[in-house]
Amino acid sequence: MKKIALTGIKPTGILHIGNYFGAIKPALRLAEDYDARYFIADYHALNTVKDPQTLAAHIREVAAGWLAAGLNPEKVIFYRQSSIPETFELTTILMAFTSKGLMNRAHAYKAAVQENIQNQVDPDGGINMGLFTYPVLMAADILLFNPDVVPVGKDQVQHVEMAQDIAQGINFNYKGEILKVPQAVVQADVAVVPGLDGRKMSKSYGNTIPLFASEKQLRKLIMRIVTNSQAVEEPKDPETSQLYLLYKLFADSEEQDALATRYREGGMGWGEAKEELFRVANRELSPLRNRFEAIMADPAGLDAILAQGAAQARPLAQITLTRLRRAAGIET
Repeated sequence: MKKIALTGIKPTGILHIGNYFGAIKPALRLAEDYDARYFIADYHALNTVKDPQTLAAHIREVAAGWLAAGLNPEKVIFYRQSSIPETFELTTILMAFTSKGLMNRAHAYKAAVQENIQNQVDPDGGINMGLFTYPVLMAADILLFNPDVVPVGKDQVQHVEMAQDIAQGINFNYKGEILKVPQAVVQADVAVVPGLDGRKMSKSYGNTIPLFASEKQLRKLIMRIVTNSQAVEEPKDPETSQLYLLYKLFADSEEQDALATRYREGGMGWGEAKEELFRVANRELSPLRNRFEAIMADPAGLDAILAQGAAQARPLAQITLTRLRRAAGIET
């Protein structure tokens, strides 16, 4: 029997190529070896996305994006968090075993408090309970489906550690393995994708390249990538060029070696390097773009895929919740 992997995708913005190489592709590779359960974390998005039309659009775009990138709903249980009401009952139970002190240590809450202090306003100003209790809902997302592993970035390991703490507290209290204690998997080979300005590609920096940008928009954005002032004839170090780092994500090994040689020999300007990046990026992204547009053009089909995933997920969730309710004495 395969081990179980689970991850959530928060629909707070348009998918970009940093998401593709940093999260989507690694998760799809993991699904080849694990029984995968991947979900759209739409309730998590409520903490920051308050406009209903925007949230609804992001949910559909993110779901369609994962499918376009290669997620196979016949092999991966793919569902919306909001379609699994057991998640929210489990959250309520977990709250009874979660100390406020643990929530005080959550990175997102501490960062928000620190920003308020720096701005000389109330430390808790603008912080809602959704943000404060975010790790408990995330723990419920995880523990409900008994995963062995949860793939995360280095900055998200704390969420899995908190889920471990909560599960261990419940297991200790009820003297049994009521909830499986998951392990975080940090994939060391996951790419850090540079953005248009050389910093890590991130919506918060406004330096992203949308994953499903049109061919025209893709080329325009690549031409905006910041470069240094080296002249055409000067040799250039490919490993310090964000253009080349992006190029490596899309190109095969022969193409990488050939372009690196041209960098080092000189005689190639940044404009030509950007054209070459556009060529290989558009080669990989065009099929994804076409699939994405086709999926978005069939909303009933997308809804059916997510409904199928929910129908597969809910019986699994009910098993876990029933086991915990009986352990707690709520259900006999």
